[in-house]
Amino acid sequence: MTLIKSISGIRGTIGGPAGDTLNPLDIVKFTSAYATLIRRTTKVESNKIVVGRDARISGEMVKNVVCGTLMGMGFDVVNIGLATTPTTEVAVTMEGACGGIIITASHNPRMWNALKLLNEKGEFLNKEEGNEVLRIAEAEDFEYADVDHLGQYREDDTYDQKHIDMVLALDLVDADAIAKADFKVAFDSVNSVGGVILPKLLEQLGVKTVTGLFTEPTGDFQHNPEPLEKNLCDIKALMEKGEHDIAFVVDPDVDRLALFCEDGTMYGEEYTLVTVADYILQHTPGNTVSNLSSTRALRDVTKKYGQEYFASAVGEVNVVTKMKEQGAVIGGEGNGGVIYPAAHYGRDALVGIALILTYLAKKGMKTSELRATYPPYCIAKNRIDLTQGTDVDAILEKVKGIYSNEEVNDVDGVKIDFPDKWVHLRKSNTEPIIRVYSEAATMEEADQLGKDIMNVILSMI
Repeated sequence: MTLIKSISGIRGTIGGPAGDTLNPLDIVKFTSAYATLIRRTTKVESNKIVVGRDARISGEMVKNVVCGTLMGMGFDVVNIGLATTPTTEVAVTMEGACGGIIITASHNPRMWNALKLLNEKGEFLNKEEGNEVLRIAEAEDFEYADVDHLGQYREDDTYDQKHIDMVLALDLVDADAIAKADFKVAFDSVNSVGGVILPKLLEQLGVKTVTGLFTEPTGDFQHNPEPLEKNLCDIKALMEKGEHDIAFVVDPDVDRLALFCEDGTMYGEEYTLVTVADYILQHTPGNTVSNLSSTRALRDVTKKYGQEYFASAVGEVNVVTKMKEQGAVIGGEGNGGVIYPAAHYGRDALVGIALILTYLAKKGMKTSELRATYPPYCIAKNRIDLTQGTDVDAILEKVKGIYSNEEVNDVDGVKIDFPDKWVHLRKSNTEPIIRVYSEAATMEEADQLGKDIMNVILSMI
């Protein structure tokens, strides 16, 4: 069993002893610490905290503990029920709340759950705030409200539609064009909240033919919920029949978006953001941002429009920070996470779906034809297992020296950019390993690049 506490929240497997798993006692302690931070730091005159959850089997239990704890801390709770992560994020600002908690373990298997923590902007806590929550929880530095100051509780099931309305209102979303294109769309929502909201979104975008897989929000995931090709045999088989124009695949909390082409080939999760950026930059000149482990194709597309690309450290909060610093008009992560500031500063699969369908409709192309317009890159993922106590920072510093003639970025580990490929080395914060991501024109070349760098590192040890 596992319990992981980090600046982004608390996650773990359900069941087992306190302190070792995600259980009611630890949920109470961590929620209390979060509420204490919000009380001390919020800049809005509000006593409300929004709570939303994905469809995990344990979600009802965790939600009850979280909501009761927040009320015990004196906060009014707005429970929006089964909701995507981006829906919960936009609900925070629409409510004028001082924070929000999303109960979801994202792409982790069914036995996991987690609390993701938001500020009054509906954005994830930064590193300093996250560390303060950890400190407060460890010290149990919190105090509960007396009987006259307990929080109130309200349920509000209107936010799915409010989220959809926000997407439909975006200037670059054209429902009329989508309706005229008469797309036949399939989707896989892996038995979670995507099965609730995506049919509504697609209908209101004008899509008349929709086929959904695993749409019942039971939380009993019928396949591994991470939207990688090896986990998506059913939607791939459906698309290979040639009866649909495009397929969308989301993770349990609907902040990641993967695509399949009309012939059953996977579009490539890395290219979701690239495609959206291609469309946005044609209409809105500006900078772009992705994290260091994302495909170079975004940089290539950005340069095509005479704009500037910036790389951030890995992690959504780091991408958002860099986007704000550089005034980026589009950004995100290579795992299918689209962050479009015209909507909000959070990864949002609904925004991605609406923009991609609009772009496809306006281009009049097949999905595979659109994919073929982008530079072909492949990313290989490897790791180096080290012994406990190995000085990883010293190793990475030596690597920087060896490749000092190349373009090197050390904002998050070490990334070495060669003219036609790159490799990114990151140490794990929880175990003695170095993650090795590498990209090149073919998977074989990318994998070989990663292994070449790994051999350089192993020769040092």
